[in-house]
Amino acid sequence: MKKTDNTLDFKIDGMTCSTCANTVEKKLDSLEGVSIANVNIATEKGHVVFDSTKIDESKIYAAVSEAGYKAVINKESSIEKVTMRVDNMTCSSCAISIEKILDTLEGVVSANVNFAVEKVTIEYDKNQLRLVDIQNKVSEIGYEIKLESTNEDVDEDEIKIKKAAKKMWISIGLSTLIMIIMVVHMFITPVPGYLAITAILGIPIIFGTGLHVHKGSFKALRNWNPNMDVLVTLGSLPPYLIGLLGFFIPVTTFIEMATTIMTFHLIGKYLEIRAKGRASQAIKKLLEMGAKTAKVIIDGKEVEMPVSDLQVGDIMVVRPGEKVPTDGIIIEGKGLLDESMATGESMPVKRVVGDELIGATINKQGLLKVEVSKIGKDTFLSQVVKMMEECQGSKVPIQEFADRITGYFVPAIMIITLLTFISFNLFPGFHLGIVEWGARFLPWVNPDLSPLTLSFITATAVLVISCPCALGLGTPTALMVGSGMGAEKGILIRNGEAIQTFKSVTAVAFDKTGTITKGKPEVTDIISYNNTSNSDILFYSASVEHGSEHPLSNAIVEKAEIEGIKIDNVKDFEVIVGMGVKGTVKKQNVLIGNRKLMTTNDIEYSTIESDLIKLEEEAKTAMIMALENKIVAVIAVADPIKEESAQAIELLTKMGLTTVMITGDNKRTANAIGRKVGITHVVAEVLPDGKVDEVKRLQEKFGTVAMVGDGINDAPALKQANVGIAIGTGTDIAIEAADVTLVRGELTGIVSAIRLSRAIFRKIKENYFWAWIYNAVFIPIAVIGLLHPLIGAAAMAMSSLNVVYNSLRLKKQDIEPKLVTRSV
Repeated sequence: MKKTDNTLDFKIDGMTCSTCANTVEKKLDSLEGVSIANVNIATEKGHVVFDSTKIDESKIYAAVSEAGYKAVINKESSIEKVTMRVDNMTCSSCAISIEKILDTLEGVVSANVNFAVEKVTIEYDKNQLRLVDIQNKVSEIGYEIKLESTNEDVDEDEIKIKKAAKKMWISIGLSTLIMIIMVVHMFITPVPGYLAITAILGIPIIFGTGLHVHKGSFKALRNWNPNMDVLVTLGSLPPYLIGLLGFFIPVTTFIEMATTIMTFHLIGKYLEIRAKGRASQAIKKLLEMGAKTAKVIIDGKEVEMPVSDLQVGDIMVVRPGEKVPTDGIIIEGKGLLDESMATGESMPVKRVVGDELIGATINKQGLLKVEVSKIGKDTFLSQVVKMMEECQGSKVPIQEFADRITGYFVPAIMIITLLTFISFNLFPGFHLGIVEWGARFLPWVNPDLSPLTLSFITATAVLVISCPCALGLGTPTALMVGSGMGAEKGILIRNGEAIQTFKSVTAVAFDKTGTITKGKPEVTDIISYNNTSNSDILFYSASVEHGSEHPLSNAIVEKAEIEGIKIDNVKDFEVIVGMGVKGTVKKQNVLIGNRKLMTTNDIEYSTIESDLIKLEEEAKTAMIMALENKIVAVIAVADPIKEESAQAIELLTKMGLTTVMITGDNKRTANAIGRKVGITHVVAEVLPDGKVDEVKRLQEKFGTVAMVGDGINDAPALKQANVGIAIGTGTDIAIEAADVTLVRGELTGIVSAIRLSRAIFRKIKENYFWAWIYNAVFIPIAVIGLLHPLIGAAAMAMSSLNVVYNSLRLKKQDIEPKLVTRSV
């Protein structure tokens, strides 16, 4: 992405089907400066990447408005509003005193104290003021504020569900009454003023609960992009208006049909909104997991405050059974933490001083003091939600084809409807023959109707049976459910394209250090030459290696610390990439590295070759140490292999995937590790900047390649791979280079991730299959006059619901691998 590129995510109100989403998307794509525009009907959100030198946010919002919809601007504000309880007030004068003292505080926008309910509502700038400051100021004049915000986040899905339910039940009540009166009028006794009664009862349905549908139709037609609303409007409004002609001329009334069609549509929309709410539950559950308050030490006292009031550097107290309020680092105590919300791991893990804690995890045992390290959008929980929203807002390549078809779908249906109406009137004999044949098997087919009436009913049936919504919901609902499942298991998928690519992966390439191995090497052997003592070897080697951040260097430094050896300063320190390090300690020139380093410095090492080979065949990294160009030692370091590495690789092999290891280690050591974990294709002695080229070679040889690495050192290779998989640990999950992040850091998660991606893509294909089959089967049946509009309206609603509920069935998929026992 260019430096001038900005991203904008916002909610869009007024969309009712995938055609609406396509309309907004086309409008945004047409803007100069917009490079990417994605509109997701399931989440009702827009995602735009734009060049800030050519266009600004206001023009993007204006374009959405021009398309006939409303962009909900999500501007972050530092102004916060809270309502809290006030103790010790005895009269209204107390309330006035508190208001006056609050008004003197810089950062307070407004303060209202209600004596009757003993509550204070404060608007304040959280960048200038903290709630604890407000508490202290009020306590100075003899009152106490309970720092527990009563504010609750508004659940937008719940509001939508209630609104849709209200419209549905009003429509059901009135249309049921109309149907009862119709049955009495037709089969028992004529009802006086029947037409007037049904017309009046139909008004609240057609022009009340269904008004938003007609408004949506008008917007869509104004933009020459007819959508689902247009089909429903044409299926309900003309029949109702034609029914009103019965007051003036003798015509068949269609008011009952019009109100029932609208009611079926509203029932379907209610069920769809409720089901979509269930599909997006994962994000809600994550947000609900966060703690509401935190206990913080201020001026030696423990004070309770809302989590939103925390700042980096605050010291939190977390007792057994309590949630960790936000991300932080333990500075005192040790505990057992339930991190299942982040990693999917059910067993609590031990955490000690210096360890990072994830906000919303639960402290099962031990009293902890934790320093706040991240707040707000930087926390683990916020990053997970962000990644899930990115995934849900992205598009799978297969969806692009469906979107193109959907763009032509409604206009095509309108043309088919018109041709059907004309055909029934031009060739009544032909169509009547089909209808009479159908009447033998289908009780709702009536051949006794006039050709005009029959053509009108048939045309209406074609309109209301057609369902573009199912096509538009096929991908986003599956992504919503699947990404939520993944987050619960510690698998974070960044975009939909990775899901489609994953199914075609033929090879998985692994970085070694920190991926196959634990990434915490330990010194295993020290072989001394020329009567050099181990203490001297560790002194000189650790003094030089102290200047390097390489894991192998850290192992040597840690070994010296364990042995109680004090290291000295190093001069002229230099890292020789792919070879080792050098420097001067106490006027001694020190070299530590591999054979290449010795050869470059004209140091003969053939006499110790047998020692090097022996260590390397034991899967150890052997480093040669030279003082003043004379070899004095070989230091062997081994990075323990993760317990589950061999299991994961065996499972991947059984799935038919080729496994590859890419490492900078020499061939002998690399092959020894490969044998231990079951990898036969080993690429060794690769310099850090050579991994990208190796991935390219693997792509040429095997096709679609997934690369697994730590997400930082391996970022270029992860980007080059068809699917980049980052091994995340704790709070280190915001790895931009990766398509998939495994929070738990276990390689068995790769198996789960592949199974999940295949399950999601399978659901997407199923959704599209049923959506196409539905339209392909029922539209022709409607065209030949064998489908009643009421049945069509009900079937249309069921088509969308089938797609959503099919996606929800993803939750029953078992993606956890069945582990095999294999020692390394």
